Amino acid sequence: MGYTLSEKIMIEHSDEDHVAPGDVILVRCDVVMANDVSGPVAFRAMEQMGATKVFDPNKVVMVSDHFMPAKDARSAELQTRLKEWCDDQGVTYYGQGRGGIEHTLLAQEGWVTPGMVLAGGDSHTCTYGALGAFGTGLGSTDIAASLVFGEFWQTVPGTIQIEYVGAKPRFVTGKDLILAVIGRIGVAGGTDQVLEFVGPSLSDISIDERLAVSNMAVEAGSESGLFPADEVTAAYLAGRSDKEWSFQHSDADAEVADRLRVDIGALPPLVAKPHSPGNVASISDTAGTKIDQVYIGNCANGTMTDLRQTAEMLRDNKVHKNTRAIIVPATQSIYREAMKEGLLDLFVGAGAIVSTPTCGACFGGHNGVMGRGEKAVTTTNRNFKGRMGSGEAGVYLANAYVAAAAAVAGELIDPADVTAGAKV
Repeated sequence: MGYTLSEKIMIEHSDEDHVAPGDVILVRCDVVMANDVSGPVAFRAMEQMGATKVFDPNKVVMVSDHFMPAKDARSAELQTRLKEWCDDQGVTYYGQGRGGIEHTLLAQEGWVTPGMVLAGGDSHTCTYGALGAFGTGLGSTDIAASLVFGEFWQTVPGTIQIEYVGAKPRFVTGKDLILAVIGRIGVAGGTDQVLEFVGPSLSDISIDERLAVSNMAVEAGSESGLFPADEVTAAYLAGRSDKEWSFQHSDADAEVADRLRVDIGALPPLVAKPHSPGNVASISDTAGTKIDQVYIGNCANGTMTDLRQTAEMLRDNKVHKNTRAIIVPATQSIYREAMKEGLLDLFVGAGAIVSTPTCGACFGGHNGVMGRGEKAVTTTNRNFKGRMGSGEAGVYLANAYVAAAAAVAGELIDPADVTAGAKV
């Protein structure tokens, strides 16, 4: 019997010769990452352990992104704590104006290559599966142990294979591909599993869109969301990383827990209605819902792809008078690229706010939280009650086309009805 991709990665990063789903093993880390929220908590746990140094400064990276820029004195102290600790430990630190939102940033900066294991102090560390790496989110105590020992305990996950077939229609994106899966298996359907994305359609799915897919694997309860490395991966990594890596995939005779086929060609743009990522409906079923705020950005949906899709909707249009729009490029380099393309000027001219890279309102921290009774459509990954502010607000998850179209119309609308140059 062969092995799945995730099982191969587990074997390569442990002292085990054989693994099976359910085994509990020690897994070695290639990278340990935390942020301005999870990092300081992990540092305190390290101190309680009596540890003074990380296992390898070259394999540790810290990113200030959740409360960046600082929203109050307490969050400013977290930034200071994170920077001082990084300086003392000699590890890489991405601070204000020098990085961006952690998951897009680490992929962009070449920290992630296929076959790696990344332990992250953030639940959306599964995003790195877009590049064929096993990224998993850990609590701050486990991150502390990973920082000290370079390894963590992991239950070997099973695998659910998602086969994507068909050609992606206009206005359907990576966000729709993962919402289609979550809508079918539910928010707990991937518990103790890895979602492995395969199929003939992968060659037409860019890394930006793969980031969006893998990012929400955890919203199905999954450990990670893996795309086997292919030529798309190789093209993205060219010039980003000099680390050695190889093309790996699951063996043909590997045992998987389940297989799911998704015909991309039959998908409409999808929306996850309040208050669950699994509450999925088509845009036609939600059209006409009044929207107070549009938020485009997050750790996997503030890419150039998302910004260009947004621009298609806002070009020659204006943000509706009863709606506010916030657009958040995911990293400083994306911000600069968007500026060179004239996208930021286009957004501001349309009446949107353009923010510095930050997690901001995605987790309800700052920079555009919702008030009581308000409704938002957002390209983020969670829409639980209170996730983006008031527990009495409603959050709809959608792709950038849908979100930007709603900014123009003031309500949820099929983006096909809001084309460049069309007045709504």
